[in-house]
Amino acid sequence: MTSQPLKTLKKEMKTLNPRFPHFQQTMASLALPLPITYQSLRKSRNMKPIREMTRIKKPLIHSSQNKLEPLYDDGYMTPKGIKEYHDAVSELLRYDVGPARWFCPMDCGPPIEGAPLLLFLPGLDGMGMGLFMHHKALGRIFEVRCMHVPFSDRTPLEGLLMSIEDVLRIEHSTGQNRPIYLLGHSFGGCLALSIAARNPNIDLIVILTNPATSFDKSKLQPLFPVLNWEFGQNVVILLFLILYLDNQVKRVLETTSELNPLQSLDGLSKNVASPLTNLSNLLGKTSNDTISWKLKLLRSAASHANSRLHAIKSEVVVFASCLDGLLPSTGEGERLANLLFNCKVYYFENHGHHIIMENGFYLGSVIKSLGLYRRARLRDDIKDFLPTTVTDLHEADRMLTNVYLASSPAMFSTMEDGRIVRGLSGIPDDGPVLLVGNHMLLGLDMVPMVPEFLREKKVILRGMGHPLLFHDRRGSFKGHDFFDLVRLFGAVPVTHRNLYRLLSEKAYVLLYPGGSREALHRKGEEYKLFWPDRPEFVRMAAKLGAKIVPFASVGEDDIVQMILDSDDFMSISFIKEKIIEANHDIKLKKDEFGDRDQDLLIPFLWPKIPGRCYILFGRPISMSGKMEVLEDREKANEIYLHVKAEVESKISYLLKKREEDPYRSILQRALYQAAWGSSHQVPSFEP
Repeated sequence: MTSQPLKTLKKEMKTLNPRFPHFQQTMASLALPLPITYQSLRKSRNMKPIREMTRIKKPLIHSSQNKLEPLYDDGYMTPKGIKEYHDAVSELLRYDVGPARWFCPMDCGPPIEGAPLLLFLPGLDGMGMGLFMHHKALGRIFEVRCMHVPFSDRTPLEGLLMSIEDVLRIEHSTGQNRPIYLLGHSFGGCLALSIAARNPNIDLIVILTNPATSFDKSKLQPLFPVLNWEFGQNVVILLFLILYLDNQVKRVLETTSELNPLQSLDGLSKNVASPLTNLSNLLGKTSNDTISWKLKLLRSAASHANSRLHAIKSEVVVFASCLDGLLPSTGEGERLANLLFNCKVYYFENHGHHIIMENGFYLGSVIKSLGLYRRARLRDDIKDFLPTTVTDLHEADRMLTNVYLASSPAMFSTMEDGRIVRGLSGIPDDGPVLLVGNHMLLGLDMVPMVPEFLREKKVILRGMGHPLLFHDRRGSFKGHDFFDLVRLFGAVPVTHRNLYRLLSEKAYVLLYPGGSREALHRKGEEYKLFWPDRPEFVRMAAKLGAKIVPFASVGEDDIVQMILDSDDFMSISFIKEKIIEANHDIKLKKDEFGDRDQDLLIPFLWPKIPGRCYILFGRPISMSGKMEVLEDREKANEIYLHVKAEVESKISYLLKKREEDPYRSILQRALYQAAWGSSHQVPSFEP
C-alpha cells in the first residue's frame, strides 16, 4: 500500500513542469525520493515509470559554483555527533517499509558542475547511512545516492542487483561520458562486484570497504546456528557488539599516552556510543526471521560475487581494515588483488570493520590522494584536480610536525621596491605565476613551501614532479605516504603540455629546471645548479603573460650528511642492474625540464643535529608584453640566464645570512619555543 506522502508527491510530479524552479525546489526538499522497486520493474521493461519517479538523468540540485576554492570546508573538521546520527537514523526509520529505494542525503548539498554519480551500497543492515560522516565531503564532488533496504523487505538478490542496474543503465544512457562510482561496504561490496561483472561495458570505479566476499571465513560463522535458539537473536547481537567494541576501545586506548583523560573519553564516546545508539534503534526492527533472511542474502551475495570475479574488468580499489573483528579483511584484500584484473588494496592499521563510520578516516581525501577522482573516461590531472581542503592541510601539518620542529623553515620574499621581508608578501596576488628555483636534497624545500602558500596566500602551488611520484609502484599499500600527499596537494607530472595548461588557467606553478638531478645530487654538489640549456619555460611564460619568481633554498647540509651517492651504488654491479631495471619504464623524454635520462636512486644519508632551512623568493619578473622572446632565441636565453643568476645569487645570500641567525641551532629554537609556545614563529636573521 502506497503511503500518503508518496501519493502526494506522485500527484505533484505529474502536474509540475521539470523546467520550472518550483519543481526543483520540491525535489530538493525530499529526504527520500520515491522508491525504485523490484516488483514495478518486473511488470514491464518500459523504463518510463522510473523516469517519472526519480530524476536520474540530472542532479537533484544544480550547483551554483563551477569550482571549489582552496581550503574549502569538507565537514571533517566539525564531525557530526551522536545526536545528529540518531536524528538521521530515526528519520530514515520512519520510511522503513516497502521495497528497496534510493535517497539523496540532504546534508550533501549541491555538487560541483559535472560531478560524477556515486552510488552507496550499504552493509547488511541496509540502512544506507554508512556515509553519514562523509555526506558533506562527498556531496561537494559527487552526486551521492544511497540505497536503503527496509528490514521488512524480502527482495531476493537478483531483484536488488536489477534495481541497481536500472539506475546504472539510465545514467549510462545519457551519454555524458562520466564514470559511475560504486561504493560498497561489507555486504554492499558483494553487490558492487556482481554489478561490475554483469556490466563490463559501463565505465565503473568500484570502491570496496571490507567487502564481505570472505563471509564464509568470518569469525562469527560457528555462532550462526545459535539463531535457532529462543534467544538466539540477542546472543548474536551481543557477540557482534563485543567484537566491534573491542576494536574501538583498543583504538582509543592506544592514544591514551598522547591525550589527556578528557580527550580520550571524548574519543571513546564518539567511536563507540554512536553505533550503540544506532543498534538501540534497530533492535525494535529485528527478529530472528529478519536476521536469518539477512544472513541468507549475505551468503548468496558473497557466493554470487566470488563466482564472477574473473569477469570484472572495472577498476577496483579495496580499503581493508587490519582491526576488522568480523571479517578477515586483510587476507581478503590480498586475495582480491590476485584474482581481479585491475585491483589495488590499501590497508588501514588502526581501523575496524565499520571504517567509514570511524573518526579519522577521511574518505573524500583518500579518494583524491589516490587519483581515483575523474569526470570523464580518462583522468585529467588538470581538470580533475580538486583543491586542498582544510582537513587536508590539517592532516599534512600533523604528519609533518616533526619535520617542522626539526628544520623550522624561515621564508622570505622580495617586494617590488627590492626590500626583503619575512613571509610571502612579495609574491604576486594574481596568477599566472611561475616559481623557478633550486632543489634541495630529496626535495626538502617543498615540504614547508606548499603548505605555507596555502596558509598565507590561499593559493595552491601546482608542483611539476618526476613521473615516479605518480607511477603505480605496487599493488597494495599500507596507509598513506609522501606520494599520496604529492598528488593531494596538486602536483602533476612534469611535461611541457601540463605547464602550458596550468599557466593558461592562471595557476601558481612550482618548477625545478634541475629536476631530480639536483634533488638526488652527488657528494660535494650541494647548491649547485644542473639546469638544461633550453629556455623553454621563459618562452611559455612570455606567451601566457606569466610572472617568473626566482627563488633559492638552503639548509640540507645542516640536516643530513651524505654517506653514499648514486656513483657509489652504481659501482656495485648487482645494485647497478637493479637500478637500471627500476628506472626502465619511468624515464622522461630527452630534455624534459632538466630530468634528462636521470636514474633515480636515493643516496645513503646520516642525520645531523638539525640546523635550519631557509627559502628566499626574489623580485617577480613580469613576462607580459615580451612576445619577442618567442622568436628571438638570444633574448629568451638572456632572460633565462638572468633567472638562473638570480637563483645562484640568492643561494649565496642565504648561506651568508644564516650565519647571523641566532636561532639556527635547534637548541636555541627549542628554548625559544619552550618559552613562547610551539605555535609561535621562531625569529631569524634580519634581512
